[in-house]
Amino acid sequence: MIIVALTGGIGSGKTTVANMFKNLGVPVYDSDKEAKDLMMSSKKLRKEIKALLGDLAYKDKTLNREYIAQKVFKDKGLLKQLNEIVHPAVRKDFLKWAKKQGAAYVIQESAIVFENKQEDFYDKIILVTAPQEIRLERVIERDNVSKSKIMDRMGNQLDDEDKIKMSDYVIDNITLDETRSKVKEVHGLLLKDSGV
Repeated sequence: MIIVALTGGIGSGKTTVANMFKNLGVPVYDSDKEAKDLMMSSKKLRKEIKALLGDLAYKDKTLNREYIAQKVFKDKGLLKQLNEIVHPAVRKDFLKWAKKQGAAYVIQESAIVFENKQEDFYDKIILVTAPQEIRLERVIERDNVSKSKIMDRMGNQLDDEDKIKMSDYVIDNITLDETRSKVKEVHGLLLKDSGV
């Protein structure tokens, strides 16, 4: 089984592309969603996150995402420490999940593969890209947040130019038809690589 990363900057449309792969029958693991679930369900993670960010990281036993975002997106050191707590737990959970899938390849959707120096974990990497203006529009519409908050997050992610050099496939996600066509093409190549 081939282990594939699906990555891209905020607002690039990773989830849209992930759903297109799901529609082709490919198992997709959503790292962001699973990380949030683990941050809620794991007593060990809760304890470590509270030790790092304080008791306000949880509000009524629920993850206080706004508070955490305010703390970490302006402090790269703090963000790195939080990632060092959460990412090994997500990696372990992903590998357990992948073993249960009976597919030619599986995809782990993860925003920060390169930023966390995790590219060696994967057999292939798919990068989703889109022009910055389109990405900003998408995130403002989706999350109802200010441009400056999005720019803070973008500042914590590598530029697409750097990521393209390290990726096996690039899907430029501007129009849905073109994106769908590129997803089918990459799907065919991955099936071929897996020997199916």
